[in-house]
Amino acid sequence: MSDFLTSPLGKLDGDERLVSPVFKGPTAKGFGFRGEIALKLATSIAGEKRPPDIKTDQVFIISNDEKITFYASFVDSLAHLELISEVVGPYFTPEGKYFIFAGNVDLLKKYTIVLNGITYYVLPLDEGTVYNEMLDLMYIEKGDLKKMDMGGKLEAMAVASATKFGNKFPEVSYAQALQEMGPVKVYENRPV
Repeated sequence: MSDFLTSPLGKLDGDERLVSPVFKGPTAKGFGFRGEIALKLATSIAGEKRPPDIKTDQVFIISNDEKITFYASFVDSLAHLELISEVVGPYFTPEGKYFIFAGNVDLLKKYTIVLNGITYYVLPLDEGTVYNEMLDLMYIEKGDLKKMDMGGKLEAMAVASATKFGNKFPEVSYAQALQEMGPVKVYENRPV
């Protein structure tokens, strides 16, 4: 295992994309991150740090030395999938599992979208959290994770996604999914 700085997460961190980390560091088999990712950075005036113009929340990442193998996050709009593909996508691999929870996807719809050669599993998220939805999707009991640190929990989700999750959702084009998405919902007091 190499060091964090040369990993995909280290490169994203160097580009100031990793924001508000709850966890950022080594795991048993690589590196992990939980927090937010800046998808569109705000213009910096006189070197001051500003919040990103567009970000993805509730991000869960597992990476090895070269690629991100597991990714899950929430975006307000499915239209931001293109930004995820631009910012984080270069570190993805066709064999990885990538879950996008969008606030403006119909609650009855789930998609498989291939964008730039990477398969994304797109799900709706209304009032839940990415963490709880991923546990349900992967059939992981919270009690099984209770004694683990955050790195262990991230690894458990990544392993479950690789072994328990098959392609269960209909495949649609990104353009079709954008046509079917609803308006962006504005949440008050949304859980993080």
